[in-house]
Amino acid sequence: MNTYTNIDQYKASKGAVVTIGTFDGVHQGHQKILERVVKRAHKDSLTSALLTFFPHPRMVLQPDQDLKLINSIDERVALVASQGIENIVIHPFSKEFSRTTAIDYVKEILVDRLQAKVVVIGYDHRFGINRSASIKELKEYAVEFDFEVIEISKKEVEEVAVSSTKIRNTLENGSIEITNKYLNRDFSIHGVIISGKKIGRTIGYPTANLSVKESYKIIPAPGVYITSSIINGQPVYGMTNIGINPTVSSDAAQTIETYYLDFKEDLYGKEMELFFHKRLRSEEKFHHLSDLVAAMQLDEKNTRLYVQQMG
Repeated sequence: MNTYTNIDQYKASKGAVVTIGTFDGVHQGHQKILERVVKRAHKDSLTSALLTFFPHPRMVLQPDQDLKLINSIDERVALVASQGIENIVIHPFSKEFSRTTAIDYVKEILVDRLQAKVVVIGYDHRFGINRSASIKELKEYAVEFDFEVIEISKKEVEEVAVSSTKIRNTLENGSIEITNKYLNRDFSIHGVIISGKKIGRTIGYPTANLSVKESYKIIPAPGVYITSSIINGQPVYGMTNIGINPTVSSDAAQTIETYYLDFKEDLYGKEMELFFHKRLRSEEKFHHLSDLVAAMQLDEKNTRLYVQQMG
């Protein structure tokens, strides 16, 4: 897949089947749209393209909302590539860009730059300054500029019954199994293993402390989860605590700490992807350290049982 970080970088070698949107999560609904784009491009010997934006428009236009995203931009690119899209254009979203008129958006970006021959878009897509234009206007421009509009109907969208907002809500609730169902894959976070306080090793549970670079990346609700990482080419399961470790620490900073089962290697400085499978419990403050250890022993037992059942 070709990745462009600005629409001006894209040089069309032939006409394109284009879809547009932030595609945060690249969830089931997004996957259906991308599949449709790829199939139509193959059928008509065109190239396939996704025009997406970063930062997310709401981050720019409503900065006080502190929007968290399901994917970092690098994760989004990788997920879109896995769907077979040939080109992804990540255009910088700014207040200036938000003032682009509908006609300029269609002519200068879709037609002149992307050479759009087919635009695949949801029934509720809006564009142009103040989101003033709808699919009705897009279809009118399609006649003027000679491209086809394929509308993803309300019925098709509702059949999937999933949205990026719904997924963000499930993550904030810690409902990781519902999240994974919506995504059609296991939710994951990327980061680097850093040195922590090394409290875990004093109670028999040495942990790898994951630092996530992107402050906008959504982290699941505090609690204990069954997770896994691919290490040395093999899946290694573990249990991950997200939270402030209230039993053993007075520091209010949230950490993401994983105890990997039957794994002793030093991971400091390594980049790691952590996949979330199941939530075991919420984070608790125990009165005695022995109660915390007992809870972790039960977590380990349940994690091993889960791995065994996975076969």
